Amino acid sequence: MSDGFETMVDAAQPFFTKLRANNEKPWFEAHKAQYVNDIRKPAELFADLLAEDISRLTGASFSPKVFRIYRDVRFSKDKSPYNAHLHMLWSAGQPTTPLFFFAIEPDAMWLGLGIFGLSGEMLTRYRRFIDSHGTQLTDLLAGLETTHGTALSDFGPQPLKRVPKPFEQDHPHAELLKRKGLGLGANLPDDWRRTGLVKCVRQMAKAHLPIWHLITDEL
Repeated sequence: MSDGFETMVDAAQPFFTKLRANNEKPWFEAHKAQYVNDIRKPAELFADLLAEDISRLTGASFSPKVFRIYRDVRFSKDKSPYNAHLHMLWSAGQPTTPLFFFAIEPDAMWLGLGIFGLSGEMLTRYRRFIDSHGTQLTDLLAGLETTHGTALSDFGPQPLKRVPKPFEQDHPHAELLKRKGLGLGANLPDDWRRTGLVKCVRQMAKAHLPIWHLITDEL
């Protein structure tokens, strides 16, 4: 059932395909009104609606954020000025509470879940969580991979090359221990238009709640 947001997707994916091939100020300025009216403004409404849904699903208060199209190129070798994608997230504002992430890219749409940028005591707590609950986490992941195609994401810092002390190098969850955060992602199903974008993303977020609760309760 259409909820109107398919028009945002139908505008966004061709727009970002063209932007990726013409990532320069003259092209963007000539098409900026289309971006603002057909993509950015609907995205802000979509993010607000999902913030309410995710808050109801989790019982926590989530706030939305739609990322800017302008790239921060100060420390990047890639000086392309614009992001050729639409990214948004929903956060409860606590480092131990996983956030939800949604992306529209030229050839894909996906929903993510995770905790990122851990350091110090938070990173220590994450490693203890993996040591204690890694099997439960990987079992949940295996089920979601079967039902939704969910997989670990490479988003964030590069993993360590070795398992950090005091854990053994042959730890059963060595690869998770090497990470400095945990990110998951799943592509939206091809038939998302049948239910509408809002309902589809809500259903996917609901399916990932067991992992959200495990991390929130135990980290």
